Amino acid sequence: MEKDLLYYQGKKQRSELVTGIGILLLILGILTTVNFEQATFLGMAGRVLIGIGIVTILVGIVMYNRLIGYFKKSYLKEYFSSIIENGEYRPKRGLNASEVYACGFIKRADRFKSYDYLGGKIDGIDFRSSDVHLQERQVYTDSKGRRKTRYVTYFKGRVFEFDFHKKLEHRLQVLERYRPLDGHKYKKVELESIDFNKKFKTYATDPHTAFYVLTPHFMEALMKVEKNHPGRIGFSFFDEKLRFAINNNKSSFAIYPIVKIDEKLIDTFKADIEGIYELVDDLKLNKDIFKEEA
Repeated sequence: MEKDLLYYQGKKQRSELVTGIGILLLILGILTTVNFEQATFLGMAGRVLIGIGIVTILVGIVMYNRLIGYFKKSYLKEYFSSIIENGEYRPKRGLNASEVYACGFIKRADRFKSYDYLGGKIDGIDFRSSDVHLQERQVYTDSKGRRKTRYVTYFKGRVFEFDFHKKLEHRLQVLERYRPLDGHKYKKVELESIDFNKKFKTYATDPHTAFYVLTPHFMEALMKVEKNHPGRIGFSFFDEKLRFAINNNKSSFAIYPIVKIDEKLIDTFKADIEGIYELVDDLKLNKDIFKEEA
């Protein structure tokens, strides 16, 4: 496995070298053009260097993106399958829009992107997840009075869907700086824990559902999850699903140019998977505590 990582790291370094050469050529071309603009030959040579630099940079970027894509769909896919029961990893696909909006508290986007799907079974619990990037369209007027359009990110993080052990007839949402958006009539519920009420706002279409699901131990587990996952968090309980979204401005399995493809990188990905195991255990999803009584 270590040899495989060395292969990918070598390819990554070559793509970065090509990009670096392109940047140097571009800078040299710009300096030459500026300093020798009046000299026809040198000025033309500078413009040629700029063109070659831009093309070289683009080649390096294409090499890099292809390498990362190949690494994910081959190495990471096999790795995740080996550590997750029925593990399935699809780097270019994710949860679809209906699955994401099923959370009930995520606003519909003008631009929707979902990727790095990861699913499988943990402690007997089926789960699905993916990174999600949502943007809204904004029309504004610039300083010269011209109308322009921009897209602003309002959610970038990960969305999870877990099998819940009991089919809930009513809807329950536990939200940190979100509000219900699914069109159902919710009532705000105050629970016994003052600390919990300060951290989360609880909404239910039937208040009894909130008291039924949010036992003291379960509230403590949700507080622990929030503490371990910095960002804006929301939980949604309905039917047989627990949906969990965290808006933390991160991509789970991103590989950046400054990061080596080595065992340390794989350990960070492994820690993310262990975090899902811990999440399942903290929320006691594997204890059948909400399973329908016989």
